Parts: sequence; C-alpha cells; structure tokens
Amino acid sequence: MTEIDGYPARPSVRAGEVIRLHIATSAPRFHVDFYRWGAAPRHRGHVEWPGRAAAPRRFDTDWQWPVYEFLVPHDWKSGVYFAVLSVEPTSGTPALDSREARMLLVVTPAAPSGQRVLYKIPSFTYHAYNTTGGGSLYSASRVTLRRPGGGVGGPVKGLPDPYDTSSPRQTFAHWDAPFISWMEKNGVEGDYCTDLDLHEGRHLGDGYRLLVSAGHDEYWSPETRRNVTAFRDAGGNIANFGANTCWWRVRVALDGGGLDCAKFPPGAPAGTDPDSSYGCPDRWWEEEPENTLLGVSYRGGGGHWDGPRAPLGFTVTDADHWVFSGTGLKTGDVLGRDRALVGYECDGAAYEIDARGRPRPTGQDGTPKDFEILGIAPLPSDWNFAAREPMTSRRAATLGLYTTTGTVFTAATTDWPRLLATDLQVEAITRNVITRLS
Repeated sequence: MTEIDGYPARPSVRAGEVIRLHIATSAPRFHVDFYRWGAAPRHRGHVEWPGRAAAPRRFDTDWQWPVYEFLVPHDWKSGVYFAVLSVEPTSGTPALDSREARMLLVVTPAAPSGQRVLYKIPSFTYHAYNTTGGGSLYSASRVTLRRPGGGVGGPVKGLPDPYDTSSPRQTFAHWDAPFISWMEKNGVEGDYCTDLDLHEGRHLGDGYRLLVSAGHDEYWSPETRRNVTAFRDAGGNIANFGANTCWWRVRVALDGGGLDCAKFPPGAPAGTDPDSSYGCPDRWWEEEPENTLLGVSYRGGGGHWDGPRAPLGFTVTDADHWVFSGTGLKTGDVLGRDRALVGYECDGAAYEIDARGRPRPTGQDGTPKDFEILGIAPLPSDWNFAAREPMTSRRAATLGLYTTTGTVFTAATTDWPRLLATDLQVEAITRNVITRLS
C-alpha cells in the first residue's frame, strides 16, 4: 500500500483565495477530493497532482512538505471541509474520521455575508492533542500546526469514549461534526471560522450576533480571548455548548504555524501532572479567570476520563426561564441523566444556596454575580478535579447564563453535542438559545 498524507499551511482560507496544501507520497500521482460537512457530506471538488515524497518530522517542527496550491472556488459556501487524499480514484463518500490521509479545512466568507451566527472551530485544541510526530502539548511545551492531524487525519492523545466509540474524543468527528450536522439539518444558517481567525482579529466585526462553540474548546490565546471579550462588550452574544473551555493559555507563532504552552512549571517534580497544585502561569484561572467571560470554569467542575461514569444530569432550578421553553421540564426535574449528559468534562462556578433553596454564584472565582444557574449537577468524589485547593462549595457542573452588554450562555458539559440529535429536551434548549441570541 502506497502511503500518502498531508496538512494545510493554515487551518482556514477565504472563499476565492488560494490555500497551500502540503502533501507527501511515494506514488507518481495522487487525488484530492473535497467534501463540505453539513446535513450530509457533499462532494465539492477534485484535483489530481504529481506525487513527491517527503519524510515525517518531529511534532514541534514545521514539516515543510511539498506544496500544492489550490484556488478555493469563490462560490464555496462557508463551512468545514475535509480533503480525502488517495493514490487511486475513489467512489462514494468516504468516512470522515480517519487516522491518515485526511485534512481539515475551514472556508470562511469572502466578504461579510449577512449571516447572524458564527461557529468557531477549535483548531488550537485539536493540535494540542494531536500526537503526529511523536508528541503533543501533553508531553512538551511546543507543537507545530504544520503537520498531519489536527481534527482529522492523525493520532490523538486520550482515552476512548465509552458512550461513542466511533471516533476519538479530541477530533472534529466527535464533537463539532454532530453539532454542525444538527444545525444544518434544522435550518440554522451560519458561517464558520477557526480560533486562529479570531486570534488574528478576523470576522467578529462582520455583523454577527452570536458566536457558537461546542464540545471541547480548551486552548485559547490571549488575542482570541481579548477579541471575543470585545465582541461581548459590543453587544455580541456567545453560546458555549461545551466545557473545559478556555482552560489553557497558548501563545501563537507570528506566522500562525505553532503553539506554545508552559504547562509544566519550573520547580515541579518530573512527571508532574499539569493539572496539579503546582502553579502554572498558562492556566487562565491563575491570573485571569475564564469565569469573567464564560461564567464558569473547569476549575469549578471536573472530569471523568476512563470508562463509564455514574449517570449525571442537570437538576433544573427555574423551569420558567426561556431557555427551557418547550422542553416540558419542571423545576426539580433532571435533564439528561439517563444518558450521562454531564461529562466527560464539565465546568462550574463557586455557589451557595439562597433563601429560596436555589444555587447562586458567590463570585469568589470571577463568575459574574448576575450569572443565573439554571441547572446544577454536584460531582461525585471519584471525578478528577483540576484545582486541588478546597472550594467553599462542592464542585458542580453549572448550566446557565448572564448578560452584560451581550449575553453568554454555557451548557457546561463537553457531551452536549453527543445528545443533541437524540434527546428532545437538549435539542429544544439548543434551539431556544440559538434562536434567542442570534
């Protein structure tokens, strides 16, 4: 079998512009088929090029494989595309998830499109877990984005998901693909971008009303966070249908080709878990708690990484809120417990119980005082907790929202997309949030 693999020079491109694709193969010629992900994968283009061989390199070095330039058609709709590399012509729609011969590519609009929803693809997080070349941000402080993998097409760090074994957790197929598929099947129109685009200051000023993220959006640069915060402060809304969001701070290379994250602080013993009691300047909460933007933090929640977990759902605290419209839920009911909605990682806020018996944030961890906890799930002691110091309240996943100039909603669990297509109440909440905030 002839080997072939590749990666894009950057994870996104504007429609009508040229993208540089780096591809290596020992075959004399090869094929690239492009598909747009949506309600169903749709074939959008095909090219054939002469092959050139190149050797793999380390995870922290630009691989500098042979370059092929592809002009993205101006009429390609904004969206997430995957390129299938092959040395023989293919027929039928290939599987999205593969550990080789796949490239993920986000096409952004050529100009402001008038859409009101902008969906963010977490390319930084995909590459943090990408182990192509023998390492990741879980074994070193630097990785390159210019290597195979990063969403599709490469091996990833992490344990399998017992609730969905069809793809690894830290991939596009696992989190974003089902959410985007639901959006497009249900007529939710939107444009797409990557966190690198937001890092560079693109798109958020183009008239969007709502920024959406889903699943696992863990690694943020200071520039990304600053630009998203400015979007909120100018009246933009944010819907975070995920968790463990904005936990690690990364620095992006000037050319956009690499990430640095100092997860292993000086003085810590060899082999120290980065989620330990040793201080680390690249955890957001240590200097600028993510609660101030998102309302919640992984610090106030936790994770259950290995195997099935005790089923947890959100106990509804105010069923009259518009978020729960059409769900049939009543105050005190539990959302999603039968299918373990809470996990595998979740976010929370420090809270206390008020005179009416409802949880409310204390604000000690940076959560805005007007954050409304609409659903809560206290975590068992067998979960993994990122912060070792004691909290004034039990750690709990806390679904809710707050409003300053813009409104920020959080689902507070990574597994929200997993239930979206099959749980009518999860679906109704998602529709309510997107409709109201866009």
